[in-house]
Amino acid sequence: MSQGTATTGESRLPLRTLIAASIGNAVEWYDWTIYTAFSVYFAHAFFPGELALINTLATFALAFFFRPLGGWLLGRFADLRGRKTAMLVTISLMAGGSLVIGLLPTFETIGWAAAILLVLARVSQGLSLGGEVSNASAYLAEIAPAAKRGRYSAFFYISTGTALLIASLLGYLLTALLTEEQLTDFGWRIPFLIGGVLGLLGIWLRRTLEETEQFEENQEKAKALRNPLWTTLTHHPKAVGQLVGFSMLSTLCYYTFFSALTPFAVKNRDADATDVFLALSIATALFIALQYPMGALSDRFGRKPQLLIWSAATAILIVPLSTLVRPGLGNLLVVFCVGVALYTAMTSIAPAIMSELFPTELRGLGIGAWYNLTVAVFGGTAPLVIQMLAQYELSSLFFWYIAVGAAIAFFVIRTLPETRGTELR
Repeated sequence: MSQGTATTGESRLPLRTLIAASIGNAVEWYDWTIYTAFSVYFAHAFFPGELALINTLATFALAFFFRPLGGWLLGRFADLRGRKTAMLVTISLMAGGSLVIGLLPTFETIGWAAAILLVLARVSQGLSLGGEVSNASAYLAEIAPAAKRGRYSAFFYISTGTALLIASLLGYLLTALLTEEQLTDFGWRIPFLIGGVLGLLGIWLRRTLEETEQFEENQEKAKALRNPLWTTLTHHPKAVGQLVGFSMLSTLCYYTFFSALTPFAVKNRDADATDVFLALSIATALFIALQYPMGALSDRFGRKPQLLIWSAATAILIVPLSTLVRPGLGNLLVVFCVGVALYTAMTSIAPAIMSELFPTELRGLGIGAWYNLTVAVFGGTAPLVIQMLAQYELSSLFFWYIAVGAAIAFFVIRTLPETRGTELR
């Protein structure tokens, strides 16, 4: 166990350690989120013609398919070399990609080279985020006392929510202060450059982290493994299936509320961009506020009931909520606030749930490979799918798609054992 945790024991949270671990994750998700949030403004900077936005979102989706590779390589790296070292690598890749995008010349200046460089920067970020989720999740779970793993896990999405809030508020501020022409001309570059600066802060803070006792005790087991990815399937097939089952719904919820709905509401439902960013900002503040209470509830009453309520409520409510995606701040507030509040039942305990599925010597790889493959298939394609369906006036099918995913997740979650208070393997 890290020194910060060991010296504080069970009585209080090691806030300095949790913040240092989580702030890097915040930078990762800030950089990832601003791409979709500002895509409507920079699409024509890199792609010509009427399909510029579709091509920009396809680039977003493409980066997702490098997440499983990043999760596999950087997850295995973390199992062999340590969580701290791996987390320093991931944040460096992400911040570098953000700076490159913020400084890239446009299609008008260098032609298709601009689009190619954008794709390469996004691939770098895809590899980075693939490793970041699994390694940060494993780190938080491994430094936590068994009775407080839900509380410690909550910091993962507290940091994520903070990043989303910063991105959303920045979108609100820029759309309020700049004209659409100014946003298209230069305004979209500002959040990417800020992301690069935040990355340097994250690197500086993460260098102070200590390695987890769980990793140090199991490092030799990880080194002794041959074909570890295959081992997850042969020795832990049920865990892999469960991870894919609930991660499918989790990623659909995340990329619907925090990415896909923003350009969809503005472009296809004629919502005011400022209203959308404001509604998302308020909902994100609620999202942050609910993480720790939800994590504490799971430590007291269990993980499984929380996940069952989340999946069932999502299956029932997502289609009715979608009808409120239209002009008007009140409508948008209901959509975003209800959606993300339900989602906190999952996000608050996600690192705990995923880490409890695999033993320490396989934890980074097991989460990294299979979680990120699920995200690539269902999350990375979400903004693209909703835009393509909207072009044919079939956008309602997207929300039925989420409802079906929620129903599947409900039945998968029923197969999970209750892990509240148990020791990690």
